[in-house]
Amino acid sequence: MADSSFDIVSKVERQEVDNALNQAAKEISQRYDFRGVDASIAWSGERIEMKANAEERVKAVLDIFQSKLIKRGISLKALDAGEPQASGKEYRISATLKEGIAQDDAKKIAKVIRDEGPKGVKAQVQGDELRVSSKSRDHLQEIIALLKGKDFDFPIQFVNYR
Repeated sequence: MADSSFDIVSKVERQEVDNALNQAAKEISQRYDFRGVDASIAWSGERIEMKANAEERVKAVLDIFQSKLIKRGISLKALDAGEPQASGKEYRISATLKEGIAQDDAKKIAKVIRDEGPKGVKAQVQGDELRVSSKSRDHLQEIIALLKGKDFDFPIQFVNYR
């Protein structure tokens, strides 16, 4: 019998992020406490730019965006937001989305699988994802449960379970 396997990936659904950003922009344009502070949030290439005329206001814009991401099921670990920076009369926060599992992070996951997982489970790095395989599907489900219980500093999803 062939080995069963699944892939561990770290991806963000771009459409959901776009929807969250549009919802945040709409809320910012309608809220009374954002009247006259020139607050905005928008895509700038691959980055998300947040602007306002005060440091507290730009942090509030980030907070609104984060709450919209949570409602859409996107992990905040995927959002890499910088510190507020003064730029003329306004403050800006620039944020990016982290995708893919870095080599050292993949090695950490593989070490957890080797050390704490059942015997006979193999983990191999394939680019920016990790393939986990075993003869037993029960072992694979144990690995998924084990990894869900761990707190990594990046989001992980499990795909291609077969």
